[in-house]
Amino acid sequence: MTIQQLSETLINQIAAGEVIERPASAAKELIENAIDAGASRIEIATAGGGKTLLRVTDNGFGMSPEDLAMAVRRHCTSKISDSLDDVRTLGFRGEALPSIGSVAKLSIQSRTREASEGSLIAVTGGKVEPVRPTPANPGTVVEVRDLFFATPARLKFMKSEKAEAAAITEVVRRMAIAFPSIRFVLSGPDRSTLELAATGDDRLARIAQVLGKDFRDNAIEIDAEREGVRLTGFAGVPTFNRGNSLQQFAFVNGRPVQDKLVWSALRAAYAETIPSGRYPIAVLEIEIDPELVDVNVHPAKSDVRFRDPGLVRGLIIGAIRQALSREGDRAATTGAAGLMRAFRPEQPRPAQPWTPSASPWRPLSDAPVPNGFAEARQAGFDMGIQPSARAEPMPAVVQTETAQETVRHPLGAARAQLHENYIVAQTEDGLVIVDQHAAHERLVFEAMRNALHSRPVPAQSLLIPEIVDLPEDDCDRLVAHAEHFAILGLGIERFGPGAIAVRETPAMLGEMDAAGLVRQLADELAEWDTANGLASRLEYLAATMACHGSVRSGRRMRPEEMNALLRQMEVTPGSGQCNHGRPTYIELKLADIERLFGRS
Repeated sequence: MTIQQLSETLINQIAAGEVIERPASAAKELIENAIDAGASRIEIATAGGGKTLLRVTDNGFGMSPEDLAMAVRRHCTSKISDSLDDVRTLGFRGEALPSIGSVAKLSIQSRTREASEGSLIAVTGGKVEPVRPTPANPGTVVEVRDLFFATPARLKFMKSEKAEAAAITEVVRRMAIAFPSIRFVLSGPDRSTLELAATGDDRLARIAQVLGKDFRDNAIEIDAEREGVRLTGFAGVPTFNRGNSLQQFAFVNGRPVQDKLVWSALRAAYAETIPSGRYPIAVLEIEIDPELVDVNVHPAKSDVRFRDPGLVRGLIIGAIRQALSREGDRAATTGAAGLMRAFRPEQPRPAQPWTPSASPWRPLSDAPVPNGFAEARQAGFDMGIQPSARAEPMPAVVQTETAQETVRHPLGAARAQLHENYIVAQTEDGLVIVDQHAAHERLVFEAMRNALHSRPVPAQSLLIPEIVDLPEDDCDRLVAHAEHFAILGLGIERFGPGAIAVRETPAMLGEMDAAGLVRQLADELAEWDTANGLASRLEYLAATMACHGSVRSGRRMRPEEMNALLRQMEVTPGSGQCNHGRPTYIELKLADIERLFGRS
């Protein structure tokens, strides 16, 4: 078979398969171009989920007729010159416009701010028409119609219009968070209009526009730096979580990314604080020297590679854990909202006409009638026999004597114990309901974890060392971390070029699969350059022991015990949620209580 040169149109269509996977991919590329052009206002219009129409309008610098002709040619860009070591723009490959033009009907209308008129160029299925003058406002309008009409096989793999429209919305949301100083408008017949006003330097205000005002009330600010890498952003308190990861956003030098290293670090940072199957909400911005990150991994530019992934991962975990330790113990405001919904009374039933024969009350002829009720009795209304009020408290409630106590503490002073499991405390501006078992479980676990980290973990020597065969490079990485493992009770040493001898294992783990643990640690070191599997296993055991050693539900506590528990919670990091990630307390402000009774 003879080797032949592919046509330019076919080359572009092949490239389009990598760059333009779906309408959302085209929207992302066009929005990135608008941002790189210095736009302060970007409007996106779609129809048919972006398959029928995708139009992006910006007020950026615009392009001259000469630049317009070059823009639709492959690998033509104004954003880099001869090196990929210093990429400071979102786009740089010069593939988006020619790829779109090869599979769709593309038209670009642009005008620079100095020009008196604009220019227009059209590309249909890879066929480029000459540039011609046209009336235009300063900026650029890129219109894409009938996406993938030139490659109809791709259309079979598209999702429904609703799903494609939702994907474009997600792209706009991520771009809006990354660039709060730009006004975004997303509209079209296939969606309701989304308008995000510019918020300038107030990143949290823009995030609240996208994620809702609840995030503002439950967010913790993050600002940390290590060895020239800076991490900023906001992370939600652990009890403010979701059932999916759609509200996790990561940016590297302003570029939205979907990076497994970042997501892995985020999961590790929230370990022991989020229930299984739930996901934290976070917006993270990593600022790093462009020479230390490779953004050219994939044509879609959504994956990046860090030169020192261990540094970045450690920075994310450490910064978030420090922020959670500082402010993460407060209850999520959504818990109070759910409590209010639970207390909200049902709608009253329509009143039925009253007749004396239908009344369930029986007159009490010899009972004294209070003043003012004689007329009511004559009108046919009688006071029924009322049950006497019990002076003693209900058996399920234990009241406390707290006259001498103050409510100025963050968690207030204990006032009662309900159903022998829930502590009700009064604060200066509301009340707090504490799950005594969950709270004490967290306190015991933190004490055990501090003990684990404050001194070497006791180790048990193996009568016969276990030999684990591994590739030589895995053995090198394990031996390099041998001192760290020894602190955790795992004693290893080199046994020839391709084996590791395990001589000691952590005593608290008892009988265990030492070979399996060593292989797991080797895999972690190969991927992340860190080995947290052993520490995680020890902490898991500590969490299990804490669960069985904490105050059980159903135990009646004395007032001084309840207040001691509250005071200890206030000084213990992570006490806002138990080891399984469930909240340990819910706070209800006085204003919320007043709203329940219609007093505000």
